[in-house]
Amino acid sequence: MTRFNISKNYPEMQKPLNKAAMDSRKVAKSHGLTDEILELVNVRVSQINGCVACMSSHVPALRKAGMKQELIDLIPVWRDLEAPFTPEQRVALELAEAFTVMDHKTDRDMVVDEARDYYTDEQIGALEWTIILINAFNRISIASAHKPANL
Repeated sequence: MTRFNISKNYPEMQKPLNKAAMDSRKVAKSHGLTDEILELVNVRVSQINGCVACMSSHVPALRKAGMKQELIDLIPVWRDLEAPFTPEQRVALELAEAFTVMDHKTDRDMVVDEARDYYTDEQIGALEWTIILINAFNRISIASAHKPANL
C-alpha cells in the first residue's frame, strides 16, 4: 500500500514551507553563505535522517555548487578526516549534526561558539534555518515515501 503523500495532499501546508526555504536561501546568500556550504548542510542532514528523495536532489546540487564527488563521498566520515574538509565546512557539518540529532549530550552553545570563529551570527542563524528546514523536508519526504528524483 502506498503512503499518503502529505506534501501533495496538503498544498496549503507545503507551499508556505517551500516559500520559507526559498526565503531562507536568499537570506543565507545575502549574508555571504555559498551554495556549496548550504548544500553541504542539506546533504549531511539528509544522510543522518535517511531521506533518499532529498539526497537524490541535494547531492547533485552540491556537485553543481563545486564540491568534487571524491569529497562528497567522504561526508559520512568527515570527523575521521581532517585534511579534505576546510574549517568552515567542518563547522557547518558540526552545526548540521548538532541541530539534527537531538541528543541531550550535545552542547549546542559550544558548537555555536566554535562556529563564531568562522561565521557571523547572521550566517550561523541562516545555517540554522537551513538545517531546520531540510529536517522538515526530510520528515515530509520520509512520511510520504517520496522516491528519488532521477530513478
